[in-house]
This record gives sequence, C-alpha cells and structure tokens, in this order.
Amino acid sequence: MIFLLLGMFYSGFSKNAVPFWIYLLLLIPGVLVATETLNLQTDMRKSIAFNISGPVCLGIAAIYNYNRKVTFSQVNNILLTLGLPVVTTAVYLILYTPDLKEVITGTGSNGETSGGFGPNQVATVLGIGMFIFFSRLIFASKSKLIFILNLVIAFNITYRGLVTFSRGGMITGFLMIVLLLLYLYFNTTTTGRYKLNLLFVFMTLVFSIIWIYTSMQTSGLIDKRYANQDAMGRVKESRFTGREEILASEIEAFKDNPVFGVGVSKGLELRYEKTGEIITSHNEISRTIAEHGTLGIIALMIVFITPVFLYIDNKQHVYMFCFLAFWLLTINHAAMRIAAPAFVYSLSLLKVRIDKTSD
Repeated sequence: MIFLLLGMFYSGFSKNAVPFWIYLLLLIPGVLVATETLNLQTDMRKSIAFNISGPVCLGIAAIYNYNRKVTFSQVNNILLTLGLPVVTTAVYLILYTPDLKEVITGTGSNGETSGGFGPNQVATVLGIGMFIFFSRLIFASKSKLIFILNLVIAFNITYRGLVTFSRGGMITGFLMIVLLLLYLYFNTTTTGRYKLNLLFVFMTLVFSIIWIYTSMQTSGLIDKRYANQDAMGRVKESRFTGREEILASEIEAFKDNPVFGVGVSKGLELRYEKTGEIITSHNEISRTIAEHGTLGIIALMIVFITPVFLYIDNKQHVYMFCFLAFWLLTINHAAMRIAAPAFVYSLSLLKVRIDKTSD
C-alpha cells in the first residue's frame, strides 16, 4: 500500500476512480461499529487491522490502476515480476520439504509440504504462479529454450501446489487457465484456433503427467483429497472442511444487524462465544456482509461490477476475466489475508492496448 500511495503521489491517478473512493468510505462505518461492539479484552487495533487491511489494500490498488494505460507486453512484465517470487517460493519448498512419503499420511492440508506456512495461502500463491507461467508459454516464449524453461517452471510449481493438499488455490489457478484459453478461442482466427487446439491437447497431456506423478509420490492420497475422501477412502461429511458452518453464522449475524453489520472482527468473537473456539472466516464475501451489513453488499457490488463495466471499452485486456476470477475465487476460500487477490484484482482495471512486441 505504501508503494501504491507513492505511485499515486508521483504519477497521479484517474479522477474517474470515484467508485473505489466510495468503496473505501463504505468500509468506515464497520470500523466505527467495531469500536463499540468488540470486547474490552480484545486488542482492538490488531483485530481490526487483521480484517480490514485486505479490503483497504484492494481499494488503494484499484484507485492506482483504474484506467491506467499500459501495453500488453507491460502487463506480461508485471505478471513476470509477480511470478518470479513464486519461483523462489517453489525452490524453497523443494529444499525445505522432507520425503513426501514420511510427511503425507492423510488427506488434510499439509503444513510440512507448504514450507511451514499456511497451506491455503501457499497454494493460492502457487496457483497464480502456475497460471502466470502457463500464460508465458503462449505469449512470451520466443524460442524453444524459453518455452521449455517456462514449461519446467510451470510443471514444478503445479506439482508443489498439489502436494500442499490445499485445493482452493490450485483449482483457482486451473480455472484461470481455462478462462484464458476460452477467451483466446473465441477471439482468434481459424488458424489461431487450430494452434489453440494443439496447445490444449499438449497441456492436457502435461497436466495428466503431473497428476499421475503426484499420485505416485503421495501413494494415491492426492486422488482421495480431490475426491473429498479420507486416507481410508471414506467420503468426508463436509466438502468444505466445516466452512459452511462459519458461513451460516455470518448469515445469522447479518440478519441480526442488516444495515451496518456487527462491526469489523466481531464475527470472530461471536463464533468464540458460541463454540469456545477461535475460528477465523475463510470467506471474504460472507465476512463483509456480516461485519459491514448492507453497506458491505454495496461495496462488493462496486468491486465486482466495475471491471465488467470497464471491459466494454477495454476489449484488448486479455487477462481481465482471469484476474477477476482469481480475486472472486480466492476470497471464497482464503479470504484476503495476503495482498495477492487485492493486487491481482486491481490489474483487471488497467486500460490495455495490444502492442507490436506482443504479436
């Protein structure tokens, strides 16, 4: 956020970014309500900052990138700078992770194969990395050597993402790839579609090889994980590891406080009072609705509708739907505890033009 604010100071921002100023203003009542509703024992500053920093980051990033003019090759360079730290993460995981057969004994998310960090967040980062290097296979592989390099990186990132046993990030990355291919398929010539068909067959083969290799390395547990089974092959009662109960509690909180919500971070306290356990929300949509009420619904509508509206005059933004999908899917399973969904969402607001260097 500091870098984005510096960027606004030195290079300005669009005066038409009014929707996101309104979005930021809509978050304020929830903070004010929280100062009244949170328990006295709660560290108010840390608790509120933990929940509000993601949405605020989205608002600032959106204001900075709103209708900012860039070329398609510049967007690819932005994605590369986003992807290279993911490569670093993958290398760290390769060096850190012990023998898989020793640490993978069940079908739950695995902290040891995630470098000791949260599997949900690590898989989210690896999922976007998988998409980035797949897109570079199409748009930024000028030679066979670069193509092979991008393929090897994409292969390794995908494998490392799968063995975290956290499904959300990998499914999101895969759906982004599907959206990109569909966009290209419906916006290209007959010759281009033939090449895309070949690429689709090739990538299906690559993903099949990655899956088979991962299945062998995990003794078939990865198959059971994605089939929602435990290590014994029994189907789990909950497909969402209990997150539907959190969702139900947040809907109830909204019903009780429909206008201004229960206040930022109050949802966590309400669940603790009912269950005796500290259970953080994984769904940013239901959390926003519960803690910000109707104002939160309006804020979410602004975020979702704005890039779609801008796309009417921004048809050359090849990645727009991919970026929007990443934000929407990620906040449904990992909330906004990392900056990635906020920043990637803001890239959907860029004004993109195809340049000669990206042919």
